[in-house]
Amino acid sequence: MAARALMFQGTGSDVGKSLVVAGLARAFTLRGLKVLPFKPQNMSNNAAVTADGGEIGRAQALQARAAKVPLSVHMNPVLLKPQSEVGAQVVVQGKVEGNAKAAEYQGLKPKLMPRVLESFERLRNQADLMLVEGAGSASEINLRQNDIANMGFARAAGVPVVLIGDIDRGGVIASLAGTKLVLAPEDAAMICGFIVNRFRGDPTLFAEGMRMIAELTSWKSMGLLPHFADAARLPAEDALGIAGSHACNPGAKVRIAVPILPHISNFDDLDPLEAEPEVELVRVRPGQVIPGDCDLVLLVGSKATISDLQALKAAGFDTDIAAHVRRGGRVLGLCGGYQMLGRQISDPEGMEGPPGSVSGLGLLDVETVLSAEKRLEAVSGTSFDGVSLAGYEMHVGRTIGPDCAQPFSVVGGNTDGARSGDGRICGTYLHGLFADDRQRSAWLERLGGVASDLDYEAGVDEVLDRLAAHMEKHLDLDGLLRFAR
Repeated sequence: MAARALMFQGTGSDVGKSLVVAGLARAFTLRGLKVLPFKPQNMSNNAAVTADGGEIGRAQALQARAAKVPLSVHMNPVLLKPQSEVGAQVVVQGKVEGNAKAAEYQGLKPKLMPRVLESFERLRNQADLMLVEGAGSASEINLRQNDIANMGFARAAGVPVVLIGDIDRGGVIASLAGTKLVLAPEDAAMICGFIVNRFRGDPTLFAEGMRMIAELTSWKSMGLLPHFADAARLPAEDALGIAGSHACNPGAKVRIAVPILPHISNFDDLDPLEAEPEVELVRVRPGQVIPGDCDLVLLVGSKATISDLQALKAAGFDTDIAAHVRRGGRVLGLCGGYQMLGRQISDPEGMEGPPGSVSGLGLLDVETVLSAEKRLEAVSGTSFDGVSLAGYEMHVGRTIGPDCAQPFSVVGGNTDGARSGDGRICGTYLHGLFADDRQRSAWLERLGGVASDLDYEAGVDEVLDRLAAHMEKHLDLDGLLRFAR
């Protein structure tokens, strides 16, 4: 028997759709239902490797974790990974199918809808309840033709919609009522209820506001959801999640600086470090200087390595990193960051732009050649210091050179990464390194801190349990189940 389904769309981007679906996935799972998450189309450079050898958006990976089910490429059948201001890599059912500029992608959508519906139906036959997340804003009527992410999918699949508005950014009454106003009547008819998210203060003060929204839209209120502070401890879906300002940590013993570049990817690699009370994570943006007293400069992944390397140099970060190394500091590059550490990056096939080569930072004696082949695999092994590790690879390109003779790790019987002769410069293709408690503790000790007793993965599950309780308390879950069909 096919599962019931309910879709959650937003009045705009970053109104909390992903978090609401994750919380509901855990809440309904705890009620004994088999829940599966689904997002027809996602745009994010924060991705996860699935058990069936593909990739999906990190938000759907978190939602699957909340539902206590394995990851599947069908949970996010279309993933767009931005590579420039106007173009993106197109991943369909977990595999790269090419690149497309924004205008070209609009023409691709009609061809993608059958595959989206195929993935949806495949999952629907395996669950009791499907929780579907929309993308961006439901009110983007300029994109309605050929839409596969919001109302286009809802109507094609016959899935009712709950609309989420964010009161924290202001104008929530207008954003919800305005969405009803601009939608075609047939689309507006798909919406059965609304949620007001991220409320702060006394909820009785907005009771009249909730009544007004219901009156203006004829939609049923499903609840006023207070701000959930611990959301910061869960992996963020996109770069909006790293936009916060840096807060000093006076008790920190280890200071790690991370240059923030335009096409940063898989930046949830930073989350476990930020959870450490003895770590101060300094996000350094163009126009700022990498602190001279940091213990480690960490270069994280990139969806457009050559472009981000050029942005790094334009910001003067290469000069800051060179000074850091002269002072005896350490540098670690993850994936694209590893590629930047070498002498040269070549793109003979034009994977990221016009074919050509650029000089790297020259801190490791290696060279990288980008290619169309993409490696997607969960791995485990041992790092150079004999500490066990587990993580995943998600990259294009092959890196070779003399410093690969001092690998960062051995995984699956193969060597990975490289280290400089003095061991202060390291590069690896592994993501998820710091989510491994053993590796994170080893790095803290190496940088002058104390081995951590933090169980990072258990902490994420504890937050999901609290989020589920938050949903049970403030939303009408029984009403949501009644809406699902």
